[in-house]
Amino acid sequence: MNEGNAISGLRVMVVDDHPMWREGVARDLAEAGHQVVASCGEGRQAVRVVAAARPDVVVLDLQLPDISGVEVIQGLRAAHPDVRVLMLSASGEQQGVLDAVKAGATGYLLKSAGLAEFLEAVRRTAAGEPVFTPGLAGLVLGEYRRLATVTSHAAADAEDAAPRLTDRETEVLRLVAKGMSYKQIAERLGLSHRTVQNHVQNTLGKLQLHNRVELTRYAIERGLDD
Repeated sequence: MNEGNAISGLRVMVVDDHPMWREGVARDLAEAGHQVVASCGEGRQAVRVVAAARPDVVVLDLQLPDISGVEVIQGLRAAHPDVRVLMLSASGEQQGVLDAVKAGATGYLLKSAGLAEFLEAVRRTAAGEPVFTPGLAGLVLGEYRRLATVTSHAAADAEDAAPRLTDRETEVLRLVAKGMSYKQIAERLGLSHRTVQNHVQNTLGKLQLHNRVELTRYAIERGLDD
């Protein structure tokens, strides 16, 4: 990884079965000002300690020696529902990426990423922003579009009962559906980063959704990504 900086102060748990890699990631996080609250080499161990450790972000490898990464994500979120999960894996295999995101991972980064990219991904994951290694975002959005086609009739039936969004909320939602970050949306619309976050949070509340991954799928199902 290359040198970089990130906003400090996050509580992070690192889950990876390779001790040298795990220790290196923990060291990078600590040097950036984050608090590494737990470090685990097995998925079941991570699930056991997450509620007590209460991390903001779990940096999780896809391949672990005991249980699958998907099972780990499910266990982590069941024990600590507010936790955000950033996958950090050597594998960019399509099905593994999609399975992780469907299970609740907020982002997916390959281990070939530089340090600055990794620290930025941790920060964005903590904020609930989907973040992916270039190329993987298109894969995930493509899968959402496929699922949207399958469920389009159900979405149309529910449209009349859907909560009404303001014009600005709808505009922000369209840009979310295109995979843009808060910063990019703020620059596009001439708004502050905080204002964009507020619009997204208000929209999540109105639609009774939990994160930007679910919001993106909602928008694509309604054709807002065109």
